[in-house]
Amino acid sequence: MTIDLQPTTGLKDSIEQRRAARAFRPDPIPEVILEEILHLGLRSPSGYNLQPWRFVILRQQESKDTLKSCAFDQAQIAQAPVVLICCGDRAASSTENIEAVIKLGETHNAMTEQFAGYMRSQIPPFFEHHPSFESLESWTNRHTMLAVAHLMIVARSFGVDSCPMEGFVSAQVKTAFKIPDTVDICCILCLGYADEPLKPFGGRFGIEQVCFGETYGELFRL
Repeated sequence: MTIDLQPTTGLKDSIEQRRAARAFRPDPIPEVILEEILHLGLRSPSGYNLQPWRFVILRQQESKDTLKSCAFDQAQIAQAPVVLICCGDRAASSTENIEAVIKLGETHNAMTEQFAGYMRSQIPPFFEHHPSFESLESWTNRHTMLAVAHLMIVARSFGVDSCPMEGFVSAQVKTAFKIPDTVDICCILCLGYADEPLKPFGGRFGIEQVCFGETYGELFRL
């Protein structure tokens, strides 16, 4: 049976209402909602559609308690019904993954022979010379965080709160959850229903402070 699941909150409100929840109620996330959050969150863009993100999804209390011990005992990890270990796989740059993306595009009638040839010829030197990033980990982190942002906004649209976290010891998490050496941990993302009250909105710098016109430091005017 197909369920026509629709968000309860619009895009603008979802962005404005999202907060980093510091505590969670024990209420479970319905599986159909979790599946939709993951499905829509993974529509995030990535360079050449290489999709380097990987997620270890924790729902068992024992697993969450283990992660908590690797993350400075932060309480929300054990409280949240679902916790994602958000990773970037450096093997996304491999020939095997390039071919998998080409095949995926062909399956969706979105890949021409010409573009497949372009990918095969251009992606390897892009990663060899990496003109726009210092390390492959920085590239995978860049795209993984795009997916994490999508996941948080989609979650809020279905009434699910989130908390992105970077307070953890990577080596401990890798060992505890059998994460390969070629996979880097980008962040932890807790999902669930916030235990009120939510943290107040702390404000954001204005457009005129963070946006520049034409060159860095020049005033931007709308």
